[in-house]
Amino acid sequence: MFRTNSLSEGDIYEILSNSRRRETIRHLSAVRDCSVSLRELSVAIATAETGQSPPPQTARESVRSSLHQTHLPKLTELGVVNYDCDTRTVTLRDHARDVDRYMTVITPYGLTWAELYQALGVFSLLTVLASLLEAPLVGAIDPLLWISGSLVAFAVAIATQLWSNRWTVLRALQR
Repeated sequence: MFRTNSLSEGDIYEILSNSRRRETIRHLSAVRDCSVSLRELSVAIATAETGQSPPPQTARESVRSSLHQTHLPKLTELGVVNYDCDTRTVTLRDHARDVDRYMTVITPYGLTWAELYQALGVFSLLTVLASLLEAPLVGAIDPLLWISGSLVAFAVAIATQLWSNRWTVLRALQR
């Protein structure tokens, strides 16, 4: 379905230009339940910034303050999150999906999913081609087995990507 109420590209780039806003979206997308306290979010972002667990109190306070005063109101205004100032809880909203499309999704090995699929496709093509040309070692195995193995590899990669984004996918399916 064509959506006309998505964020403008300029708004998305403004959101992505700040690491704390990016980390906010990442953290909220990764947590199981839909609501996160400002304290929990501050600790997670301060941990990512400092590399220390638990992060120093000054780092947590700095993150909490900037989230409360600047970043969460901006993300709320754009419809990416809902920040309740009274309860100090944050939840993702519909426009988070618009931003998520622009964030590079990295596999556990440091590649983007697109790079992984491209490499898998090229490797599969070359392997099947080598088998059809009866290249040493590879040609000893039927090309149909190489094709089947390639399809299984793609299925495993897709399942892994869906599993790593399962909460985002489930939220999208619930709408």
